[in-house]
Amino acid sequence: MLLELFPYLSALLIEEVERRPDKVVLRTRVRATCGSCRCGQSSARVHGRYVRKLRDVAVGGLGVVIELRIRRFRCENTACTAVTFAEQIVGLTTPHSRQTPLLRGVLTRIGLALAGRAGARLASAVGITVGKDTLLRLVRALPEPEVGEVEVLGVDDFAFRKGRHYGTVLIDMATHRPLHLYDGREGEELAAWLRDHPEVKVICRDRSSGYAEGARIGAPQAEQVADRYHLWANLGQAVEKTVNGHRSRLAEPPSEPADTPDEPQVVQPPTELKIVTRLREQHAAAHELWQQGMSKAAIGRKLGLHQATVRKLVNAPTADDIVAKSLQRAHVVDPHVSYLHRRWNEGVRNATKLYREIQEQGYPGGELAVQRHLGQYRTGRGHAPGPGPKPPSVREVTSWIMTHPEHLRDEDAGKLHRLRERDPELDRLTGHVRKFAVMMTARHGDRLEGWITEVEQDSLAPLAGFARNLRRDFDAVRNGLSLPHSSGAVEGNINRLKMLKRQMFGRASLDLLRKRVLLAR
Repeated sequence: MLLELFPYLSALLIEEVERRPDKVVLRTRVRATCGSCRCGQSSARVHGRYVRKLRDVAVGGLGVVIELRIRRFRCENTACTAVTFAEQIVGLTTPHSRQTPLLRGVLTRIGLALAGRAGARLASAVGITVGKDTLLRLVRALPEPEVGEVEVLGVDDFAFRKGRHYGTVLIDMATHRPLHLYDGREGEELAAWLRDHPEVKVICRDRSSGYAEGARIGAPQAEQVADRYHLWANLGQAVEKTVNGHRSRLAEPPSEPADTPDEPQVVQPPTELKIVTRLREQHAAAHELWQQGMSKAAIGRKLGLHQATVRKLVNAPTADDIVAKSLQRAHVVDPHVSYLHRRWNEGVRNATKLYREIQEQGYPGGELAVQRHLGQYRTGRGHAPGPGPKPPSVREVTSWIMTHPEHLRDEDAGKLHRLRERDPELDRLTGHVRKFAVMMTARHGDRLEGWITEVEQDSLAPLAGFARNLRRDFDAVRNGLSLPHSSGAVEGNINRLKMLKRQMFGRASLDLLRKRVLLAR
């Protein structure tokens, strides 16, 4: 069994096995009495001997070192340029290597999967000592795979540094395998690659003008297909801009009270603030423990309060004294809060503009205080307290419009229905989006011209701008809405590429990243 797995063992004679704390040393020699030169001539004339050390894969968590006594023979072929040659064992030794082919293959696979530092840590955990630079050299030394025949090609960009430096990756859409990776995202190199591959029939891409021009020049025979994912994402951006322009209309009008003059109206007492309720509970608990004879430090440990807070609670005769002091901390913006909330919900989000408006009303503070007050609503999806129910956010309404009606919750579907009844423009916007969705999912690219014309004649400026941009790449967009091809496999490879890039801790130079993207599977 071992000879089937390791055929080179039959050529060796193991003389001694030494176990050390961190490794196992095998002292061996070759059984054969002669060697074969690279010219094919056999020789038994020994010129000299030396010991060659080879590292092999670990066994039982211990590294393995093979100390092989090598003979150097004289070549008896007078026409051979080599005067002497060292014997080689097939499957065990290669010229100038200090690792067995098996170990080299294992380290190469570790380097492809984990790169330098992480790969070195994993190798050390299984008993193989190797440096991160050695792993990277093994990866860089690998030959690139053959491209082969490609009929459907995917093209997309990725960021080395977002907003500054980009690269391009080409994907075989039939096998989902990366084919090529280069620096930049211009069309010249794409065109050059396509000229070498005239068999390409379909090119799936985003709506970048550089890729469109490169595909047109390099493969005029190929059909260009605009990716449906990017089309839907661009449509979503246009929808969000449109809804954002109508954000002052998103709130539902307050319901009018019913006329019941004969029945006395019941006035509900105002709800107590949470901080007031908490202070009353803490005051009661602290006084109860104090009357039991516990110290203030012990009370603080039991209630999880700071000792200074416990001291204030114990020294206050009633909870109302603590509540009054806490509510006295008024802010300079407080007298103008209701005005700011009303203007914010009307859609005015510019802090400088709001600051100037309340300054005319007698606001004595600075602009920074207004910015800080409004900042809590920016992080809270843009809603300030108002007299009526909380209006939906722009993103929520956009999500309702972009979601299939059958997949909407009943509550959200009802809110969208009422919103469409109140705002005719948002009603038309929803209709346009749903027509585009049907056109995209049912592959009705023949309806694109009519949809664009209808949207351009509407008064929804952001959506009309999206429609006009579709005309610039009309053929590719129509193909994307008609053909079954998509760039899903390209996006998956982009996510994998990002993972590989981040895994290398800043060592993602193009040559190393290229090897890992093309070879690591």
